[in-house]
This record gives sequence, structure tokens and C-alpha cells, in this order.
Amino acid sequence: MTSAPEHRAGFVVLGGRSNVGKSTLLNRIVGHKVAIVTPRPQTTRRRILGIRNDSDAQLLIIDTPGVHESGRELNRRMVEAARRAFAEGEVVLGVIAAGESIDPADRELLRELSALKAPMVIVINKVDLIPRQRVLPMIEELHREFPGCEIVPVSAFKGENVEDLVATVKGMLPAGPSLMPEDEYTDQTERMIAEEVVREKIFLAMRQEIPFSTAVRVEKFTDEPERKLKRIAMLIIVERDSHKGMLIGAGGRTLKQIGTAARLELEEIFGTRVFLEMVVKVEPGWTRDPRKVAEYGL
Repeated sequence: MTSAPEHRAGFVVLGGRSNVGKSTLLNRIVGHKVAIVTPRPQTTRRRILGIRNDSDAQLLIIDTPGVHESGRELNRRMVEAARRAFAEGEVVLGVIAAGESIDPADRELLRELSALKAPMVIVINKVDLIPRQRVLPMIEELHREFPGCEIVPVSAFKGENVEDLVATVKGMLPAGPSLMPEDEYTDQTERMIAEEVVREKIFLAMRQEIPFSTAVRVEKFTDEPERKLKRIAMLIIVERDSHKGMLIGAGGRTLKQIGTAARLELEEIFGTRVFLEMVVKVEPGWTRDPRKVAEYGL
């Protein structure tokens, strides 16, 4: 008679530079949309936890802002948040984008991650974007430079090889019971989810520098269960009057489109009707002001 495999549970932190696909990988592993995803760099601004519950393991996966260089206070806080989160992982996933060789900035960050006490898996993401044979030199280079690390090529976007990555991570986690309720897939509050969804729709709708200099904050969140309705009053902060005008659009058209897209997604997530009210406010230079950056959630 064979016994059931020992249950494992622990924290898995995703570390990497901007735009390597960490949030897409998080969502793919968890099986729910936990983190917003856009083509823009620096979309993720704070530590986000996703939870995967399997019969043999619970993975508490921490997504982090991309590590990058910038003099802005907002950027500095984002990178600080990422580095604080690195220390939480019992397993560290160093995520890089596929290529023919290792980018020097990726190499530097992988060295930083490998110096942590936790075991590291190097995840080569976006392998669907280039021919496989062109990734082989990168894999060989990684084996030489990080001989003690597992290396797993994946496509988070297509789901390719992600379950192999999950199996590898499970084997590295400590044995033990689940650490979070098994019917949850994130620790984010409904307010946080609403803020992130609206910010995602702004990032996707705007094509200039507006998205990065935008913050979103819930001012009022009212639940009316008898009417199966959530009322959400949202404040959108931008740095310039010109940004406000572009975000609102002619006749309010752009803001209405953003609001409609956000409302439809929030209704799907919350399983109820949503009334979403959005107001745009100008706060000149807020991304460089430590007090304002802290006030808006970082």
C-alpha cells in the first residue's frame, strides 16, 4: 500500500526586470487573474500574492515590481518593494526573457537572487517568441554561470511547460499544511482589485507617458447585497492638466470607455453589478514626492 505524497506549502517569489512576464506567469500558475498585465514596463507597482491550491501543495506566489533604474521616487519605492519581497521566498524564481545570450542586467539580478538563502529556479520566459535552437546558447551559459540552479524554459502566455515549472517548485517547498485558506487565490482586498483593474484599463487605453504618471485610489466602496450591487467611487491622479484632458477625452469619451471596460471586468470578478464613478485630479509632480507616493499606496 503506497502512502499519499507529503503535502508541501510555502512562499515562492518572482524576481526579474520589467517586462519579462512575471505577472503573466503568476496568473498562469494560479489559474486566475491576480495581477494586471499590460505591454507597458513597470505595470506592477507593489507586492501581489497569488495562491495555488493543489491536493499535494499550496504555492503562495509573490509577484514583484520589475527591477529597473530611475531617479523618480515612485520608481525607487517600487524597486525597494521588490527587494523586500525577495527575502520572503522559500523558493525564488528568477525570470528572464528568452534570447540568444544573457542580458548583462539580467545576469546582475540573477546573481543578486542567487545570493539569497532560498534555492533559485531560473525561468526563461517567452520561449514562444524565438526559435528553440536560438535559446540553447543561453541555457548553456546559464548552466555554466549558475551551476546549482534549475533552469526551466516556459511560455507563460501560452502555458507551455508551466506545469513542469510548478512540479519543480513543489519539490523545493518545505513539507507542511496549507498556510492560507484553500478557497482563496489572492490576499488582495476588493478595493485593491478595483484600483488595479482601473489602472490596467488606463494603461491599455493610453499610448503616451500618461499611464506611468497615473495613480488610482478608491475613495468610497459601498456594498449593497440586497440589490446585488457594489458602488465604487474612484479617484484617478495625474501629473499634468494636459494628461487630465487626454485621459478624459473629447466629451468624456476616453474616460467612459475606460470605465466601461473596468466595470465589466469587476462585475465578472465580484459576481455582482458594479456602479463605477471616476474623477480625475491633477497632482503636479506626485511621482517625485515621497509623501504623495506613500499616500497613493507605495
